[in-house]
Amino acid sequence: MIKIKRLDHLVIRAQDAETMIKFYCDVLGCTVERRASYESGLVQLRAGECLIDIVRIDSELGRMGGAAPGKEGRNMDHFCVRLDAFKEEAIREHLAHHRVTGSKLETRYGAEGNGPSIYIQDPEGNTVELKGPPN
Repeated sequence: MIKIKRLDHLVIRAQDAETMIKFYCDVLGCTVERRASYESGLVQLRAGECLIDIVRIDSELGRMGGAAPGKEGRNMDHFCVRLDAFKEEAIREHLAHHRVTGSKLETRYGAEGNGPSIYIQDPEGNTVELKGPPN
């Protein structure tokens, strides 16, 4: 059984990343926690215990999401839930029981640092990241 502890982070694809960063920092009180390489286009903002990731649509990560936000494109790449416990075999068995296939296990950075992570897709094609505690 999967038991969600809390939302870890969400990722927003932005046409004007700096304006988005300014909005989330100035209006909502977030702070810039981490700027990845320029090529990746990722800026991670601290939002309490969670992160809001802003990704430039013209960057390496942004292009992976398809068209720019608008009528034909989307601006949310994925959202991540922090699991209470992360036992890969049990998670995969649970997913298989529901006919859901998970991605390969990776270590990814989240609100608590690096930890185990598996991506799945919901019935409408939204990507959900299942994230475990930090390594």
